[in-house]
Amino acid sequence: MISQAKVVALCETFLKDTENFLIDVKVSSSNRILIHIENDKHVSIQDCISLSRFVERSLDRETEDFELEVSSPGIDQPFKHLRQYQKNLGRPVEVKMADGTILKGILEQADEQSISLRAEEKKNKKIKADTTAGKEIQTLSLPEVKETKLKLIF
Repeated sequence: MISQAKVVALCETFLKDTENFLIDVKVSSSNRILIHIENDKHVSIQDCISLSRFVERSLDRETEDFELEVSSPGIDQPFKHLRQYQKNLGRPVEVKMADGTILKGILEQADEQSISLRAEEKKNKKIKADTTAGKEIQTLSLPEVKETKLKLIF
């Protein structure tokens, strides 16, 4: 089986000194390699192709065959990196807390310890905001956040 650590090292080597950064690497027992990269603006198809070719040239198919996919995480994928939070400041998000509570609001701030949400107007019962104290901004400790995703608005 191809080592996840090896693929991570290859990606980090390639992405060093570029605008792209590594989000996630998954390697299945059948050597299906899935690499997600991100960028503060947008990831181009050429970015994915270039990384894919680099990784493919660096691994030996004669030793172990593999399937390789390189992409940016989909809009439905949770944030895994601080830079993803920072990239999406000012955008609507849905935050699932470790206790199961779901919060929705505009991402106002993000750092290594916490994120802040500006509560949306209450349009349905799922939105939770501390309106009793007149607070519009909620600060959430990142260790208490289970996942954060962009909220699609239609």
